[in-house]
Amino acid sequence: MSEPETSVVSSTTDDQRFMRLALALGRRGLGNTWPNPAVGAVLVKDGVIVGRGWTQPGGRPHAETEALRRAKRAAKGATLYVTLEPCSHEGKTPPCADAIIKAGVARVVSALEDPNPEVAGQGHARLREAGITVDVGLCADEARAAHAGHIGRIASGRPHVTLKLAVSADGKAGFAGRKPAPITEVDARDRVFMVRYQNDAILVGLGTILSDNPQLTTRLPGLYERSPVRVVLDANLRTPLSLSVVSTVGDVPTWIFCSKKASEVAEDFLTQKGCKVFRVDDTQGRLDLDEIMKVLAENGITRLMVEGGPTVAASFAAADMVDEFVLFRGSRDIGDKGIDPLEGMPLDKLTGALRLIDSQPLGPDTVEHYVRA
Repeated sequence: MSEPETSVVSSTTDDQRFMRLALALGRRGLGNTWPNPAVGAVLVKDGVIVGRGWTQPGGRPHAETEALRRAKRAAKGATLYVTLEPCSHEGKTPPCADAIIKAGVARVVSALEDPNPEVAGQGHARLREAGITVDVGLCADEARAAHAGHIGRIASGRPHVTLKLAVSADGKAGFAGRKPAPITEVDARDRVFMVRYQNDAILVGLGTILSDNPQLTTRLPGLYERSPVRVVLDANLRTPLSLSVVSTVGDVPTWIFCSKKASEVAEDFLTQKGCKVFRVDDTQGRLDLDEIMKVLAENGITRLMVEGGPTVAASFAAADMVDEFVLFRGSRDIGDKGIDPLEGMPLDKLTGALRLIDSQPLGPDTVEHYVRA
């Protein structure tokens, strides 16, 4: 892999404006383009936008070819703003770099070099060899955040993890006996749905499934079909067939991770219903989290939302696998007998280790957003 390109040869206020538009377009595809990154692209000629594109569902067509298709002949002599290096390898579709060259684009402004070894600077090099001016690094920090799932899957072999927790005003996550408690109001719940749809998969433990029977879908107008893959950690395959994650598997996929020692009969019942079952190693009933993450990445998951209970949340925190943390704080108390949000560890294990980048009110509640420092 070549050394990452980080310096922008030239940059204007207009360059920044058009690149930020490309980033906004790319975010439309978050949670919907895996295993490919959600890229945005804008074609500009004489200060006028002549084409826009973003990666389409399932990862194809790519953003660049979508922008070129819309621009048609106006792409000749234009500047292309793109949030990730155009691909240069022959995959299921021809290389975007070749399409850009063929269209007669004069300049490419690219936010990031693609860490994928099949690209890794080769796309930029091919464009330069064709006489196209290539500037790299504009809005690079924003692009890294947008492509964190793709970058993490390539660099560390696991999805980018966003942990979501909700705590009461007195710092509790539920009633005694692990019974669910109403913590937040409708504005916060709608925000949770928005976070869900920007992720490829959502993970919970069996305890959450049994206590809440959640749908784990994106229940906002027009977004149900954007619901993430549902991932359940169930070491002994005790998920009842009547629960929502199984009964609605025809609408939203459900993947279940279990121990290699789990019942084959139970697996047969679940697979017959349409669930996908993965067997991994376990230690005293605790599934191997590293192996789970590796399997998810191998199956194309780039962005994972963890929405499980205190045990699952604590396991990700203890393994240092939390890349982003979205904390919803409710306005009501639960009381001293309520359960803590992280099993066996204080909440500041996360809030103290991560960097707070945003805090805002949502009706009577508050949402805080943390990222790795």
